[in-house]
Amino acid sequence: MEYVIEMLNIRKEFGNFVANDNITLQLRKGEIHALLGENGAGKSTLMNVLFGLYQPEGGEIRVRGKKVDITDPNVANELGIGMVHQHFMLVENFTVTENIILGNEPTKNGSVNISSAAKKVAELSKQYGLNVDPNAKIEDISVGMQQRAEILKTLYRGADILIFDEPTASLTPQEISELIGIMKKLIAEGKSIILITHKLQEIMDVSDRVTVIRKGKGIGTVETSETDPEQLASMMVGRQVTFKTEKGPADPKEEVLKIEGLTVEDSRGVPKVKGLNLSIRKGEIVGIAGIDGNGQSELIEAITGLRKSKSGNILINGKDITNRKPREITNSGIGHIPQDRHKHGLVLDFPIGHNIGLQTYFRPPYSKGGIINYTAIDKKAEEIIAQYDVRTQGPHEPARALSGGNQQKAIIGREVERDPDLLIAALPTRGLDVGAIEFIHRRLIEQRDSGKAVLLVSFELDEVMNVSDRIAVIYDGSIIDTVLPSETDEQELGLLMAGHSREAAARQAEEGVNNHVE
Repeated sequence: MEYVIEMLNIRKEFGNFVANDNITLQLRKGEIHALLGENGAGKSTLMNVLFGLYQPEGGEIRVRGKKVDITDPNVANELGIGMVHQHFMLVENFTVTENIILGNEPTKNGSVNISSAAKKVAELSKQYGLNVDPNAKIEDISVGMQQRAEILKTLYRGADILIFDEPTASLTPQEISELIGIMKKLIAEGKSIILITHKLQEIMDVSDRVTVIRKGKGIGTVETSETDPEQLASMMVGRQVTFKTEKGPADPKEEVLKIEGLTVEDSRGVPKVKGLNLSIRKGEIVGIAGIDGNGQSELIEAITGLRKSKSGNILINGKDITNRKPREITNSGIGHIPQDRHKHGLVLDFPIGHNIGLQTYFRPPYSKGGIINYTAIDKKAEEIIAQYDVRTQGPHEPARALSGGNQQKAIIGREVERDPDLLIAALPTRGLDVGAIEFIHRRLIEQRDSGKAVLLVSFELDEVMNVSDRIAVIYDGSIIDTVLPSETDEQELGLLMAGHSREAAARQAEEGVNNHVE
């Protein structure tokens, strides 16, 4: 069997912590090999060893049968290994071409030859069906297009072995579908791919084989065609996972959130929320279903005080909080799990314990007379870390060092433990594994069952259908319909999200069934 990559008994330590405990992974030529594991299992660490960002304490790496020492990413590039990182390594005010050639600039007569580089980038983009404008600035293109620029960067450097680290974590469903097509095109062109993910359906759709790791140890490698999501999930988390969210019927009480005629503009002054009305009561979860870019972000930012609204009113328990300051709003009874945990949820260079205390440090017993009591903050943080299964070396570990799933659990613990009347959960499971998703869904339902109101915003239709008691469909900045999960399906919901009326959506869904029967 021809392997283009062999990572044999790789061991990587950080102090006393063993991130990779003698893991073996072998990549065949021309395959998509999925690397599956929980958040914090050691997947990215293993690939950072392969890409030369970390040096292992044990084991060996073979590339095309030859033992190699990959001392830094330049060596990896020379060996034909490229990595598309989960958090893109792009300069926002540079063009696509400028980012791609950065550190590898072609010169002509002593100056950088941008035009020849742009021509090569355009050729590569066309060859692999990436459709990226070489002259577009990164800040002006979508997240999906930024990822394609990262892929082009590896191809420009001649990579034929590509590592994709959680490539779909920030993509819309349409962008995910397009990315899968791009990956298949790369394989058809003779490339080999290692795909780091914990999305089981993606693995079933696109991979040839799967290597599973759990808590830093290799669990096994299986042929994708000979397994199923249930087996992979149990290999990944070490127990049976429930894919269906268990919950009893809702028992809604008094109104907690009332939004009337809300209009919110984006940073360019373009209305993104347009006369929106919404109501959420105690004891229910209301899901917002919509295609990304239809005003969800601006709506949440207006409720939480991160963006001024142009007109309309936002009331919490009858109190008008429109355009109040964020702290005043959170103190009025709102908890916020933000959609971008790095930008709005954490100070990454702060210890995780201090991050857990960010919403309460100014109150007794965490401070007195303006003096912060760090011992009290750390004690509370330790309680939340234990209760929410945040896998960390303790409250003093920098937030940056935690995996995405553990960062998210810390944020959820912080917000839930404040006991808010309204919990806003924006993309709460984005980039998380099935075990963490199950945990978070259970916490949201616990909030509902304790008499709280929950606003769930998600692009995952199965999540919205499973967790919500009512679903408000947002299109072009307005709530165009509200449906019950028991009275709709993903096809009808998808049509509503595209702007169809419920009658038209039902008619199209019925026609689709009839055509299928014929």
